[in-house]
Amino acid sequence: MHTADGPGRTRTTPPRPLDVESLFPDLAAHRRTATRLHPRPGTPGPHDSHVGGPLLWPAGEPWPVCTTPHRRAPGPGPLPLLALAQLHARDVPDLPAGPDGCDLLQVFWCPFDAHGPTGYGMYVHLRWRRAAEVREPTAERPAPGAVGFDGYLPEPCLLHPERVTEYPYIELLDGELGAAVEEWEEAQEEAQEEAADEDGDGDGDGAWLPTYQSDLSVAPGWKAGGHPAWNLTGPGTMDCDACGCPTELLLTVATNEWHADTRSWIPLEDGPRNPTGVVVGNHGRLNVFACPRDPSHPHGFSIQ
Repeated sequence: MHTADGPGRTRTTPPRPLDVESLFPDLAAHRRTATRLHPRPGTPGPHDSHVGGPLLWPAGEPWPVCTTPHRRAPGPGPLPLLALAQLHARDVPDLPAGPDGCDLLQVFWCPFDAHGPTGYGMYVHLRWRRAAEVREPTAERPAPGAVGFDGYLPEPCLLHPERVTEYPYIELLDGELGAAVEEWEEAQEEAQEEAADEDGDGDGDGAWLPTYQSDLSVAPGWKAGGHPAWNLTGPGTMDCDACGCPTELLLTVATNEWHADTRSWIPLEDGPRNPTGVVVGNHGRLNVFACPRDPSHPHGFSIQ
């Protein structure tokens, strides 16, 4: 891929501050890889993997629309969905396989919170296709028209994919393993508080200690695959609506690339906090789930 800051430029997550499997060998059974996408502002083209750029879209194929009435945009008919992201399997090793050999995922959303049972929810639409079959791509895409929230308008970004290792959200660990990790986590937090109290100005500078939740488990930011975080609702699972099979994380769309408690994940090269301009919910993240048994089954969504 071409990047905004030169061909071959990468983003590198620092090594984890501790080898968590040496502390808890049973975590090896829960190890997964995820591909951090590292979006950065640039000028993507239709053949790139990107956020907010032009899609590899066949000429003559209808653009997806939202038909839900929008209270803040009365009058207009169906609204064109906004193109959020495009991911090629060749660029994103942890992008799960699409249905029928599809290797290109295109993600859309409606620019209004006007959906679902509350009437204030998000609407997301995913489209899989085979990239090689788009022989005559269109150079045009519908104008967004009315937009209810600027956080739905992504800044065009190129991606700098990087594969990392993840472990489950802490509250999903059960049994003896869960108890051991929780005990260690509490001890780390208590030691951190004691160090902060002993620090002259009380801010704990120089007394940072890693924790499982923030530094050793789930990577922050945009990513494909890996483990989901459940910061808002607490631990949860998503079952496929079509077959009941437990789904797996397909994609995470994040407001921020890092938070105050996840600074150890900031890439060595740079650390913009919100390079895409996207805002999900209350500055959280959108987890998109897919059925591993049949990727053509409906996707699941959770805002965290």
